[in-house]
Amino acid sequence: MMQHSELRESVCQINKEIGRTGLAMLTWGNASGVDRDAGVVAIKPSGIDYESLQPSNIVLLSLDSGEKIDGEGRPSSDTPTHLHLYRHFESVGGIIHTHSHYGTVWAQACRKIPCFGTTHADSFYGAIPITRMLTEEEVDHDYELNTGVVIVECFADQDLNPGEIPGVVCAGHAPFAWGATPAKALENALVLEEVARMALHSLQVNPGLQAIPGYLLDKHYLRKHGENAYYGQPE
Repeated sequence: MMQHSELRESVCQINKEIGRTGLAMLTWGNASGVDRDAGVVAIKPSGIDYESLQPSNIVLLSLDSGEKIDGEGRPSSDTPTHLHLYRHFESVGGIIHTHSHYGTVWAQACRKIPCFGTTHADSFYGAIPITRMLTEEEVDHDYELNTGVVIVECFADQDLNPGEIPGVVCAGHAPFAWGATPAKALENALVLEEVARMALHSLQVNPGLQAIPGYLLDKHYLRKHGENAYYGQPE
């Protein structure tokens, strides 16, 4: 029996959705999921196209050590980033990294994505932050691990909650998004890409545009995610 078949199936399906939804061209993206009780991370193998991907291809790793437990081929080259985020963002159950068009535009411009409207505020409690640029030494030694390090550093330095802002743009690189499950990570990655597109076009229409006021941000985020949330149906 294949180990952790349910986790593998979920991660396989979300990776396929990266291609189907247009979040990534070619193999420019990867998704992972974690079983924290078992201490196991499941992630896409490196360089495999989405259409041919099967659950048996999904690589299983130890969350603690990063050692391979099971699976065909090498795990994604971004695996050290995923592992570092799981180890430091304890509420995260799934992570997606893509080079989606509009999110990558903001990353390459080294700009955070301001919250210009309620579409953004429904999912992200404020601007989507930009990390600092990695140093030459950080790139030369443990590049992928250091990508995770600067993401965690960014959230710590700005006192940001990864549960409230489930994504980031890495300077000169591309976005990462996450969520409580791989499926939620996909949803947040899609929202990040769409609000990145909207923000760019909004600035084209009004170059002097400012972020929405805090009371409007609070209203839209908290009515969906706050203690007294009332959006949607009760569980």
